[in-house]
Amino acid sequence: MKERVTEILKNFGVAETAVTNEVHFVRDLGLDSLDTVDLIMQLEQEFGIRIPDEDYAKLTTMQNVLDYLQHEQRVSVTA
Repeated sequence: MKERVTEILKNFGVAETAVTNEVHFVRDLGLDSLDTVDLIMQLEQEFGIRIPDEDYAKLTTMQNVLDYLQHEQRVSVTA
């Protein structure tokens, strides 16, 4: 899962070596608000999920994204 998210981040010019679980997308990688919206749209497409607007603010680090995606996978399996 982390590899798939890292591949998406490469579309924003992020070096693979810069991606850690603690990396903050805005503060550490320099993504702006449009980039983060685009990132979320690409995550939705890549993982076949819908991320509600109110959850955008929660997805600020790689670990937040990984936790969110794992939770969504568990929910979809049990649904």
